[in-house]
Amino acid sequence: MGRVIEFTDVTLRDGQQSLLATRVRTEDLLPAAEKLDKAGFWSLEVWGGATFDVCLRYLKEDPWERLRKFKEAAPNTKLEMLLRGQNIVGYRHYPDDVVEAFVRKAAENGIDVFRIFDALNDVRNMEVAISVAKEEGKIVKGVLSYTISPVHTVDYFVGIAKQLRDLGVDIISIKDQAGILSPKIAYELVGRLKEEVKLPVHLHAQTTSGMAEMTCLKAVEAGCDIIDTDVSTWSWLTAHPANETMVYVLKEFGYETKIDLSIIEEVAEYLKEVRKKYKKYDTAEKWPDSQVLIHQIPGGMMSNFINQLKENDALDKLEDVKKEVAKVREDLGYPPLVTPTSQIVGTQALLNVLQGERYKVVTKETRDYVKGLYGRPPAPIKPEIIEKIIDGEEPIQVRPADLLEPELDKCSEEAQKVGARSEEDILSYCLFPQVAKEFFEWREKYEKGEALPPEVEEITEEEACVTKAPIEFNITLHGEVYHIQIAGVGSPVEGGTPYFVRVDGRLEETIVQPIREIEVGERMETLPEGGVPAGKRPKAKDMGDVSSPMPGKVVSVKVSPGDSVKKGDVLLVVEAMKMENEIHSPIDGTVEEVYVREGDQVNPDECLIRITP
Repeated sequence: MGRVIEFTDVTLRDGQQSLLATRVRTEDLLPAAEKLDKAGFWSLEVWGGATFDVCLRYLKEDPWERLRKFKEAAPNTKLEMLLRGQNIVGYRHYPDDVVEAFVRKAAENGIDVFRIFDALNDVRNMEVAISVAKEEGKIVKGVLSYTISPVHTVDYFVGIAKQLRDLGVDIISIKDQAGILSPKIAYELVGRLKEEVKLPVHLHAQTTSGMAEMTCLKAVEAGCDIIDTDVSTWSWLTAHPANETMVYVLKEFGYETKIDLSIIEEVAEYLKEVRKKYKKYDTAEKWPDSQVLIHQIPGGMMSNFINQLKENDALDKLEDVKKEVAKVREDLGYPPLVTPTSQIVGTQALLNVLQGERYKVVTKETRDYVKGLYGRPPAPIKPEIIEKIIDGEEPIQVRPADLLEPELDKCSEEAQKVGARSEEDILSYCLFPQVAKEFFEWREKYEKGEALPPEVEEITEEEACVTKAPIEFNITLHGEVYHIQIAGVGSPVEGGTPYFVRVDGRLEETIVQPIREIEVGERMETLPEGGVPAGKRPKAKDMGDVSSPMPGKVVSVKVSPGDSVKKGDVLLVVEAMKMENEIHSPIDGTVEEVYVREGDQVNPDECLIRITP
């Protein structure tokens, strides 16, 4: 009998995150989980990564409730989550008390295996999460975030693995999120880990470049114990190898598996139909991206670039952005392109290109990264970059979380004021205050029958051609800018689409270009209250007119009319591409007008705050 190779199924978390923008609702995942529970997997990865944020932000689902439902549906198989170390499932470092509380609650609600990584492979940022998960009696996979650079050698990764072993992890996990781990390097790395670290080895490899099946096979030959796969109908492209394929290949080579392929076949048929329901999110190119071996940009990050460039009418600059990513990454010490450093590098590269000057606008996250607040970079940051971005400040040398004050008690007080009902709700608020607040408000209205859940409808080829009507857009009518309600829509013509709109109660016909769309129907979505609606804000044209460098959402406003400000003071924070961008005052002066409030969507050409000298 050959060696047994175990499988972790990642279909219900990373599979749908890679292929369907993480938008699949719990009700559509549970039938698959129930069947996969009987299929012989070592574990099912069902939680963590982007699922937590997306549940609250877009699906209007409680992520904790999702986890409990998974546990109920799959009681016989270990449930696994991906945890971003000190970032938990968010995009910044959280203090130790929040990390500890989150890990304990995740364990209590059903997580059996914690796959813990740090984007910089800074083991200090994984210590607390590993320690608490072990205290809870759970299995811990300590992760090596794989990337390619002059410093990321096999020796480097073996050294990180030895540090993780010394922290007490049970398994060493190689995480190849961009699909760039070659079969040759996988064979060498796994062999060294088995020989020198002497722990079970697990491999997670995305199929983005088309190498992952070969990489998995060579890793198994070198001694790898567990590999990640998806059910075939949710596999490949920017996702992962198909389970059925890998089981077949490994059996031919004499390895044993515990997988019941008859059950996998049932799940594959079910998920094939579910995938049709989410067609509008199924946008990955239908072929491997061999260029990822050069630019190393993960698929989701590339999609973000395309969307942002389209919104800035600059899609022709995509190649420039790809090249700039490599330059920024080198400047910053070769961080792996995995959340959150992928967003930090990607957003900064995009800004550098759109602004026409490198580091003219620097995000808060880039500045924090250079200060050392995300951890120790794999290689030293270029001195001239440090000087330019943090103006002579000395980067910190201690573990970043050592500088953070406890937040849990403060979060608890704030969260209960905005609708939190449980310890889990409080943690949701700690991680995503604005998003959780909006979810609590929606939940309250939903329970009173005053709101509907976001609808997901199967989109056929015919339905994909249905005319769309925007619910929020900028329109110029008779030389003035208005915020419009829609009465009807005509057939598209050159330059846009005719819309019949009510302007101050008067029916007009005009041509518009949409910003945000829903399918035309009887239900009207209500726009956020407060601030000045998009389309009513003046254009940014004077020296003291403050605008956002990219389309985004206002997270917080720091000033009020009448406040005195200095050049460089933070006026507001705008979230774009999951990064919080501080918007600074361009001049010394007085705040004359504030045109936005928290939660408002904003565009680059709008004046958000007006400062007079």
